[in-house]
Amino acid sequence: MISRIRLLITTAFVCHLLLTPALVTSQLLSSTVLEKTNPISQSGEDVTIRATERQEKDGPVYKLRGHTEIHYRNYVLYADSMDYNSDTGEVAADGHVVLDGGFNDEHVEASHAAYNINSEAGRFENVRGTVGIRLHRKRTMLTTSNPFAFTGKVVQKTGPDHYVVFDGTITTCELPKPKWEFNAHKVSVEAGGNATIYRSTFRLWRVPIFYFPFATHPVEREPRATGFLIPNFGRSSTKGTILGESVYWAINPSMDATFGTEYFSTRGWAPHGEFRARPSEASYLDVTYFGVLDRGFGRSHTEQGGHEIHLNGDASFKNGIRAVANIDYLSSFVFRLAFNDIFTQAVNSEVKSQAFLSGSTDGYFYNADVQRYQNFESTNSGDVITILHAPGVESSATDHAIGHLPLLWSYDAALEGVSRSEPLFRTAALVGRLDVNPQFSLPLNWHGWSIRPELSLRDTLYTQRLVAPNGAIGFASSDLVNRKVLGTSLEVEPPPLEKIFAREFLGRKWKHVIEPRVTYRYVAGIHDFAEVLRFDERDILSNTSEIEYRLINRLYSKRTSPDSKPCSGRTMTGLVVGRPQPQKRIPWERDDQTQTTCPAEPAVREVLTWELAQKYYFDPTFGGALIPGQRNVFTTSADFTGIAFLTDQRRFSPIISRLKFQPAARTEAEWDLDYDLKKGRINTSTAFVNYRFGLFTIGGGDAYLQAPGDAINPTTNATQAFNQFRVLFGYGELNKRGFSGATNLGFDANLAFLQYSAVQLAYNWDCCGLSLEYRRFALGSVRNENQFRFNFALANLGAFGNLRRQEKLF
Repeated sequence: MISRIRLLITTAFVCHLLLTPALVTSQLLSSTVLEKTNPISQSGEDVTIRATERQEKDGPVYKLRGHTEIHYRNYVLYADSMDYNSDTGEVAADGHVVLDGGFNDEHVEASHAAYNINSEAGRFENVRGTVGIRLHRKRTMLTTSNPFAFTGKVVQKTGPDHYVVFDGTITTCELPKPKWEFNAHKVSVEAGGNATIYRSTFRLWRVPIFYFPFATHPVEREPRATGFLIPNFGRSSTKGTILGESVYWAINPSMDATFGTEYFSTRGWAPHGEFRARPSEASYLDVTYFGVLDRGFGRSHTEQGGHEIHLNGDASFKNGIRAVANIDYLSSFVFRLAFNDIFTQAVNSEVKSQAFLSGSTDGYFYNADVQRYQNFESTNSGDVITILHAPGVESSATDHAIGHLPLLWSYDAALEGVSRSEPLFRTAALVGRLDVNPQFSLPLNWHGWSIRPELSLRDTLYTQRLVAPNGAIGFASSDLVNRKVLGTSLEVEPPPLEKIFAREFLGRKWKHVIEPRVTYRYVAGIHDFAEVLRFDERDILSNTSEIEYRLINRLYSKRTSPDSKPCSGRTMTGLVVGRPQPQKRIPWERDDQTQTTCPAEPAVREVLTWELAQKYYFDPTFGGALIPGQRNVFTTSADFTGIAFLTDQRRFSPIISRLKFQPAARTEAEWDLDYDLKKGRINTSTAFVNYRFGLFTIGGGDAYLQAPGDAINPTTNATQAFNQFRVLFGYGELNKRGFSGATNLGFDANLAFLQYSAVQLAYNWDCCGLSLEYRRFALGSVRNENQFRFNFALANLGAFGNLRRQEKLF
């Protein structure tokens, strides 16, 4: 192959050819830059060389001096001086040697290098380097989720993506003074793979902490490798010293598992595990297990051990078919109270499981499902209500026109096998239930008035009936019950009253809307309410003749100018009172705990909503279904409010008030109130507020309840009162450099003691972070525990300690 050489000489004012003896083909002064492109003979790839001071050529050897560069493939080699052999690709570089480039954005700095650009192999001395970090316009950009830095006395590059570091360090911190590092005799780095570390000490601020004969550090863009995870440890007043270890198994690219155990010095072993699978973008499966082999606590050595298993799965198929499984198994409520470290989960007495296959087309819905519901009434063994739906087939339809008539029709139907068991009562293992409910309606609109009369015909068949003489618990008898129901309703909505205020306030225009609604309902034909077994909402339908009146006030605001508020701060969006966290599509997806304090505001916002409603009952006995002195739950009361208020005959229901206030995206308040006019008291009041500004988060709430006694046992019908407060405060956010902190507490005003409290303090550096947490549980005789937990997180590596991500305040 004939070598072609293109020579470009640029000076400040002139371009000329320098003629010299054969030994030196070109020589430039310091004010010139020489660029030369030469095809490599082995592969024909172009190589470009540059030098700012001098270039000499001796056969195939180029001697470059002064800010020299060699560009090849997607790499650039820099140095103060280099000798480059264009035949062999060998380069000897001295002074400020830098190798940049590659798919993984490799950056290597050295004092001397002997390197071959053809094989991309060589030796570097006194090295400092990074992988996965790119400098763009004086700003550092991370091009992988796992960037890292390394140093070494000697680094050998054995191939395009492989380095071997001798007597060096590896870290994710900024050099030259990293907060933490692995100081190792040998490190094998596969750029785009893993870093394998041999005979290393883990150091914090140069202080040796642990010795590892072998360790790995993930550096690929999507790191997954089988191996032992970093141990965790902590301290609890009831569990004692906590030590734990886990193993991660990367089964294949779409499936993995984690198995491990913790040892509680005063309680015993606590095994745990998780299996995850993502067969496709439209499906996932997640199975978790946690158990405690409890030795008992206290002088009586009371055992509180148990097991809990969660299975979550979701898959979408063609033609709108979807399969979902959410299964929860809990061996005992005491176990959850004693060992669950999230307060809202620990006190939750319900266990729900459901699996279904559903589909829809043209407004018709089909569903086949299995359900299991448990409610632990107390911590006593066996004191649990269990309701099973297995199997069940349901179908329903939205409103459809009947030919060209203005009439609409819809339906709801279900064929199920159900059962129920609780202390002193049990149905057959499978009770058949067929429920068919066609509905017809005639929507009318006249001069802004909306009128909707509706007629429903419902037929429900049960293969067992309830026999409960004189209000006793009773028993299930194998006799058919056929419930036939006629239902009618008339809903009237007058035109809303509106007023637009001409005067601007706070840079906005304002509009007030009042929406009145009146609904009359009549249900008849249920003469055997006391004989119907209770499984779910289909079984609490009763006769009624009632009118419901509702008044809704809405206050809207509209910006009159573009929103120019700066968005610079972040807050802890996961730290809230009064509303549940949004459900994640995939259980193991990380929560977005940070969000700008001023996201794009909508042009129009519903600032205030206030809804008032009440019912008047023409039939205060509900067709004889009401039993005085007990809690009675009917469809008419359950659809109106979540508090059981029917304990005796009454004409008027409590007045319910629902007030919501949200003037901005980061400010919200809500107050729900039920006031009973007949008894002259507040049945329930729930209020909360969440406010965020800058880096601060403030929240508070109060839940007050006066509930009637037990509906099953009339002898315990005394009013039960609850009053609990919750307060939280936070500063900073999850990834903020420097200090962040949050506190959260729950106080029982009736019992005058602190049920739950937690304080978390965190400090983040550039490559690591320390979190300290104190948490207290006071759950009666079952649990009185103080926890001291910590977490030291290393960027892109893992964490020490026992403060898990899902249990943090932020």
